[in-house]
Amino acid sequence: MTSRPSLAARLAALLPDLSPWRSSADFRLLWVQGIITYFGSFMALIALPLQIKDLTGSPLAVGAMGAVELVPLVVCGLYGGALADAADRRKIILASEAGLGLLAVILLVNAALPDPMLWPLYVVAAGVSALSGLQRPALDSLMARIVPHDQLPAAAALNSLRWQAGAILGPSLAGLVVAYAGHPTAYSVTVVTFAASVLMCRRLAPAPPAEKGAKPSLRGIVEGARYAWSRPVLLGTYAIDMAAMFFAFPNAIFPFLADDLGADWSLGLMYAADSVGALLLGLTSGWTARVRRHGLFVVCGAAVWGLAIAAAGWFGNVWLVLCCLALAGAGDMLSGLGRSTIWNQTIPEALRGRLAGIEVLSYSVGPQLGQVRAGSMASWTGTRAAIWSGGVACVASVAVLAATLPKLVTYDSATDEDALRRRAARPEEPEEPAAAPAT
Repeated sequence: MTSRPSLAARLAALLPDLSPWRSSADFRLLWVQGIITYFGSFMALIALPLQIKDLTGSPLAVGAMGAVELVPLVVCGLYGGALADAADRRKIILASEAGLGLLAVILLVNAALPDPMLWPLYVVAAGVSALSGLQRPALDSLMARIVPHDQLPAAAALNSLRWQAGAILGPSLAGLVVAYAGHPTAYSVTVVTFAASVLMCRRLAPAPPAEKGAKPSLRGIVEGARYAWSRPVLLGTYAIDMAAMFFAFPNAIFPFLADDLGADWSLGLMYAADSVGALLLGLTSGWTARVRRHGLFVVCGAAVWGLAIAAAGWFGNVWLVLCCLALAGAGDMLSGLGRSTIWNQTIPEALRGRLAGIEVLSYSVGPQLGQVRAGSMASWTGTRAAIWSGGVACVASVAVLAATLPKLVTYDSATDEDALRRRAARPEEPEEPAAAPAT
């Protein structure tokens, strides 16, 4: 008769799995570097729109940041994916991180002027978007190379935990720094964090491309898109993420929701609530490392996100709304863990960068269009109706996509052919990408 595990052992099993941290020096470097650079990035992310607001007093001028950021992010994200398959990913990460640091210096110099100028703020916003688009595919595609295959779910959980910690601490402290010390101080912190990040990135091991990696080209980008289209599991992860964000991303109308609830004080909490929920899931994510059905993570997490957003729009009590938004954040993180794990477990090494570039497209376009949908719907039906109806539409779309793409629901890392092929491949000998079926 086997003894039941103690309460302490059961609680320990819920804690994040630290095996990637122990087994990979490069993962440790990137994790710590990410904490540092996220903190600095979020500091600038809050300070920049606040400075535009102070200079113009115009909501339209602040909103225009989104317009100048979207196109560079999409174009450079796709090109960055092709570049990550053709060049040393360490060099891409290092160069883009140095470029982001230089843009932070421009913000600092401009803010220190007696009369700061407006146009450099938009130029820097577009530049940050472009460099982030170039860097993200290299970072994402590097993970499967530096972390053992069976530790990829744990690595995804730790990376999400890192991002959520930065998303909570960075904006919170940025607001205080800008309010009490001014924009130059906030940008100075950003410059220091990027300088530290560059020094850490220099210590990463080289990450050269696959032996037969193609040069960056439109043809290569199309090849990556054809591969994604030919794999229902991958297609499902992209489609569900975009649908969830399009129908149920109401952040743009949170100020109006706070007004409807008679709780203007709750606006900051609304923006932070989903990150708090995601952080709580990350802190208890140990169990996710023992799950093989990551497609269910994607589907169920997106469904929880939609249901929670619908409830947030329905309830009239602000504390219930905040709890729903936190639950939505937990669902979004669960879905994100599933997506990240499936990508890292199944995508061939020679195509990782280009597929990561497509992922940049899915995570950037969905929320942007979701903001437009939420604002337009709110002007027609009212704020709360726009939120709860979007949540319902999200759940319905996830159900339709899950029924249309059953291979995503049945994905099992122990039996999936692409996952088995990746597991069998030796890191120093990347396999050739499987040919996409003829269309």
